[in-house]
This record gives sequence, C-alpha cells and structure tokens, in this order.
Amino acid sequence: MEYKYIIVEKKEHLTIVRLNRPEVRNAINPYVSIELEDVFNEFENDSDAWIAIVTGVGDKAFSAGFDLKWAASASPEEQREAFSKLKYKAVTGGLTFNPNITKPVIAAVNGFAFGGGFELALGSDLIIAAERAVFSLPEPLVGRVPTEGGVHRLVRQIPYHLAIEILFTYKRISAQEGVELGFVNKVVPLDQLMAEAEKMANVIMEGSPLAIRAIKQMANDGLETTLRTAYSTTFPLYRQFTQSHDFIEGPRAFSEKRKPIWKGV
Repeated sequence: MEYKYIIVEKKEHLTIVRLNRPEVRNAINPYVSIELEDVFNEFENDSDAWIAIVTGVGDKAFSAGFDLKWAASASPEEQREAFSKLKYKAVTGGLTFNPNITKPVIAAVNGFAFGGGFELALGSDLIIAAERAVFSLPEPLVGRVPTEGGVHRLVRQIPYHLAIEILFTYKRISAQEGVELGFVNKVVPLDQLMAEAEKMANVIMEGSPLAIRAIKQMANDGLETTLRTAYSTTFPLYRQFTQSHDFIEGPRAFSEKRKPIWKGV
C-alpha cells in the first residue's frame, strides 16, 4: 500500500511510523487511520518486525487529534464512506483499538498530543516525550468525548481522581508532569527524542521477541481478570513461546557464554 499521510521506515527488526501532516499538526482523519490500520496490521504479521515506534513529523505536534476541519468540511456521504473503510471504526483504530497487536509499541511524543493524539500515545506500551510535549483531552470543549480509549485508559493508568480532573477540566499536562503521574516513561530534549526511543527499542530487542510478546499479552489480558485467575491462566503467546526455538536458545546461549540468536519463532 502506498502511504500518503504517514511515513514508514524499517531498520532491521524496528518499524518507525511517522504521522506526516505537519501542516495541520498531524491531525488524524479516517484516511490517516486507514493507513495506520494497514501499517500496524503489516507490522503484526511480519515475523521480522519485532517492535515499532510511532511519532509525528515536525517539531510542534505529535498529533492534534481528530481533524475537526475535515469533519466540518467533508460531506456526510464522504464521511460515511471514509469511516466505512475502517475495520475498527475508530480514528486511531490502527493502534488504540486493535486487539491483535501483540508486539511492543513506543510512542515518541515530539510535541503536543491533544485528543486523539494523546489517546494514540496512551495506546502505546511506552511513552518517551520531548521536553516541549504537552498532553490534553479537550474533547468536551468542541462537543466531543475521548472515545478513542482516552477515558478508559487514563483512569486505569493514573489515580482515578487525577484522571477525572484531566478529563473534566481539559487540563494540559507537561511532559515532566506526565512522568510524575506515571504515564510518561522518560523526558528528553527534542533533538534526542528519536535516539532515545531507538535506544529503548534496542534494549527491548536484546530479549526474545516471543518472550516480550508473551509478557505484553499476560500484562494486558491479566489486568482484565482477578490476580488468582491470572496466575492460573496459560496465555496463548506464552504457550507458543515455550514451544519455540527462542525458548531453547536462551538457556543454551547462557550456558555457552554467548549472545543468544533470537529468531522470533
């Protein structure tokens, strides 16, 4: 698929996805989301792709969220047709609502992340933010609700009353405040953002990609159960991992005092 609104770069096992609409602060409309769905489905199904980074083009915005100007100008017919092409029926569905993405995703937030942009970051597994990054969910101010996962993810990732304050008052959260609240992993200068994101990706890739996928599934699905149920559940990706080359390779490499050669199978 040829991409018009995103840029995709592949570096061995790493996939970098850049929202490429800097003229509108990387705002997302259904056409952008169609491309996001496609690239993340390809990422999930590619055995050579182990981890992804999502970021925005430019030095001002990760993403301003849903493209309200498009919504105001596109005809009802165009909107119905565009949304009908989305598998997950969500503007950020390529990441936030796709239950099939079992591989780790890092959000490298290069500027403000408002509305759906904040939700896109929350839908990632790790968030590294530039010092100038700002997060907010201002949807009620424009007659909308953060339905792309923002409401449900935020109240699960930070204390309830703090999350509700952000949701009710449209409060803008700086990158450093995001660290203090616990939804941002690290803050770095803008010119170091991608290097830091790739550094973290490379550290993750030192481990077995199948082990990492199993951990992600166990952590996410386990949260939806009681602790006792999570302990007693054999998660599918863990079962797959125990039957893989990597499961044998890890102890073998350790005993032979060499770096393991992961195959992801």
